[in-house]
Amino acid sequence: MASPRMVLKPLGIKTYKEAVLYMRADSPVCLSEGFEVPARVLVTLNGLSIIATLNIINSSLLATNEASLSEYAWDYLRAKTGDEIIVSHSKPVLSLSAVRSKLYGNNLSEKEIREIIDDIVLGQYSDINLTMFLSASSGNRLTQDEIFYLTKAMIESGEKLKWHTDFIVDKHCVGGLPGNRTSLIIVPIVAAYGLTIPKTSSRAITSPAGTADTMEVFSPVNLSLKTMQRVVEKENGCIAWGGSVSLSPADDLLIRIERAMDIDSEGQMIASILSKKIAAGSTHIVIDIPIGETAKVRTLESANLLSKYLTETGKKFGIEIKVIFTDGAQPIGRGIGPALEARDVLDILQGEKNILQDLRERSLMLAGKIIEFDRKIADGKGYLIAKELLDSGKALSKFYGICNAQGGFAEPELAPYTHIVLSKKSGVIVEINNRRLASVAKLAGAPLAKMAGVRLHVKVGDHIEKNQPLYIVYAESLGELDYAISYVDAVNNIITIKVE
Repeated sequence: MASPRMVLKPLGIKTYKEAVLYMRADSPVCLSEGFEVPARVLVTLNGLSIIATLNIINSSLLATNEASLSEYAWDYLRAKTGDEIIVSHSKPVLSLSAVRSKLYGNNLSEKEIREIIDDIVLGQYSDINLTMFLSASSGNRLTQDEIFYLTKAMIESGEKLKWHTDFIVDKHCVGGLPGNRTSLIIVPIVAAYGLTIPKTSSRAITSPAGTADTMEVFSPVNLSLKTMQRVVEKENGCIAWGGSVSLSPADDLLIRIERAMDIDSEGQMIASILSKKIAAGSTHIVIDIPIGETAKVRTLESANLLSKYLTETGKKFGIEIKVIFTDGAQPIGRGIGPALEARDVLDILQGEKNILQDLRERSLMLAGKIIEFDRKIADGKGYLIAKELLDSGKALSKFYGICNAQGGFAEPELAPYTHIVLSKKSGVIVEINNRRLASVAKLAGAPLAKMAGVRLHVKVGDHIEKNQPLYIVYAESLGELDYAISYVDAVNNIITIKVE
C-alpha cells in the first residue's frame, strides 16, 4: 500500500478559518485511499492534527507526491515547506446526528449542544456541516433552554477574562442599522466616568461595518489577552476584536458562515452576544435593539421576544441586562462603512454639536443607562453625566488614551473614487431603506475596504430638490465603484421621495 505521507508545498491560499487540503487526483494517497472531493480527511504533522476538506488540483501546480494546505490549516499545524504530512480517513462526526435531528424539528439536550460546539471548535465540521447547524437553528427554532445550553457551551469553548473588579459593564447593539456606531462614543464616556468597560466586538456579519472594523480605522483591535488586560487596567476600557482573544471561538467560526448566508438567526444571535460578553467578564449589559421595517428587528413583537430571551438567559448566568428599544427606521449618523463611520465618531467626540444629532443623542442615552448601573446614580441622571463628560472633552481624551494604549491613533481617510447619487425629483424624503443602502456600501467594498462606503446627505422628513445630492458612494477602486453604481441604477426605492 502506498505511504500516506505527502510533502508540503505552500500555495498561499487564504480561506479564513476553513481548513483545506490540496492534492492531485493522481497522487498515491488519493488513488490508494479512494479520496474524492469534498472528502473530510485527517491531516497530521508532528503530533498535531486537523480535519480538512479535500480539494483537487488538476495541474502541474503540485507534483503527485506534493500537497498543500490553506493558510489557516498551515498555521494551525505550524507547517514548513518540505514537511511531510500524514493523510488518513477521519472518524465519523457523531454530533452531526444531533444536527440532523434539529433539522427535523426535535429539541436538543445540553449534552448534544455541547458536543456540537466542541466538534465545531475542534475543526470537525465542514462549511456544509456548519451551514446545516445554522439552518437548523434559524427561524426562531431554538427554545429558551436550547439558547441557554448553546450560550453556555460557547462560553466554555474558549478563554474567560478576569478583572480586578467584579463590576464590569458593557453595551451591545443587535445591528441592522447602518451607521449606528455608538459603541466608540459610549466606551470612552463610560470609562471616563470610572466604570470598567472591556468592549469586545465582532466584525461585520451582514453589515458594511462592525464595531471592530470601525475601531480598526483608528487603532489596532487584534489584541492579545495580555495586551487587552493592560489597556483596560490603564484606561478602564478597550475596544477590541473578540476573535483575537479566543473568547467564544465557536462564534467566530459560525459568523464566517452566517456572513456568507446573509443571516443572523435569533437564537444564534443571543448566544453570540451573551457568550462573548460573559466570557469577557461582563456583569451588567445594556443591549440596544433598533426596530424598523428595514432593520434587522422589524416589529415590536420580534423585539419583545428577543428581549425576553436575552434577559432570561442573562438571569441564568447572574447577569443584569437592560434592553433598550430604539428607532430603526433609518440610518444613524451620515457615514456607512468603517472610515466614514469613524469620521462621524470623531466629529462627535471632538465636540461638533450641530451635526449628527441622532448619533450623538443615542450615544448619550445609552451611555447614561450604563452609568445608571452605578447604584449611586438615580434614573435619568446618567444622561446628564454622560453629556458633561462628552462636552467637557474628557471622553475625547479617554478615547485617545484607549487608542494609544492599543497601539496608536490614526485619522480616518476616505476612498479616492466617488459617485454622487442625485435626486431625480423634488419632494419629501419619506423612507430610507436600511438594507438596500447597506448593500450599496458593501458592493463598494466595505467593510474589507476600510475607506469604502456611503455618505448620506438626507434624513427622513427632509425637503429635497431635483438634482440635489442624496448620498455619495466611496470606493477604493473603479471596479468596486462601478459595481455599486450598477446596483443603484438597478434597484428602486433605496430612498423614497414623495412629490409634494
